[in-house]
Amino acid sequence: MLYKDKRTYPRIYGLGNRPLGLGLRARLALQKFNTKVWYQSLSLLAQDDLTFLNYGYATTDSGAATLRLEAVDEANRYPIQLYHRVASAVDLRGKDVLEVGSGRGGGAAFVKRYLHLRSMTGVDFCGKAVAFCRRCHAHDKLSFIRGDAENLPFPAEFFDAVVNLESCHCYTSVDRFLAQVARVLRRGGHLLFADVGPKPYIDTLREQIAQCGLSIEEEEDITPAVVRALEITSEQNRKGIQEQVPLGLRSSFRNFAGIRDTPVFAACGSGEWVYVRYVLKKP
Repeated sequence: MLYKDKRTYPRIYGLGNRPLGLGLRARLALQKFNTKVWYQSLSLLAQDDLTFLNYGYATTDSGAATLRLEAVDEANRYPIQLYHRVASAVDLRGKDVLEVGSGRGGGAAFVKRYLHLRSMTGVDFCGKAVAFCRRCHAHDKLSFIRGDAENLPFPAEFFDAVVNLESCHCYTSVDRFLAQVARVLRRGGHLLFADVGPKPYIDTLREQIAQCGLSIEEEEDITPAVVRALEITSEQNRKGIQEQVPLGLRSSFRNFAGIRDTPVFAACGSGEWVYVRYVLKKP
């Protein structure tokens, strides 16, 4: 999570409908460049066992069933539970699915293995992340390619579902991303979506979703369950950063991971930031 102020990250702070003057275009280009540099750097530093980058999900419902995982997946239970909450909202059995913003590939691999898809494709704009995924996630009918969320490199009506999790806030144009999703989805297909950010960003996001031509089947504020997961995983993540990240970068990485006592954790816990989940359908 990189955004800091309204000038550097104008889309995040609810300025999505402002006409794009030269100055705003320049700041948006800087935003995209900074994000790319960050994720390229993360790929250089990260060890192979880091395959998830999301905040995680831990239900606050004591009566909820526990997600059954293979032993090899237990270490990533909370990030996996967030993917499961988002992607299992519709039946994906036998479907062709795309994840936009596939990152380190753990989510795409989980969805492919557990939800019984026909095929799973991950697309990410970070070339080093794509190379890592191709090396570390060797599963049948699971592939990764480099591409831009705002200009997806696929034909029209190519997928039954698109998954997008904790990635959209990095895009310079949410409207372009949503238009691309609508283009590559088959009729009756779904966008399974979740994102986090300051309330002004979430308010603007709701407006953009309402106008994108996809119908809203579900909308849910999952902030409490995400905060609970951050609480549970904070010390483990803090230890990992202490061991793997150079001293000068540790503060940024702790904030990126939403560890307890960081600005990101405080913003989520106070309600300043909101984490929303959507199920959208192409008519």
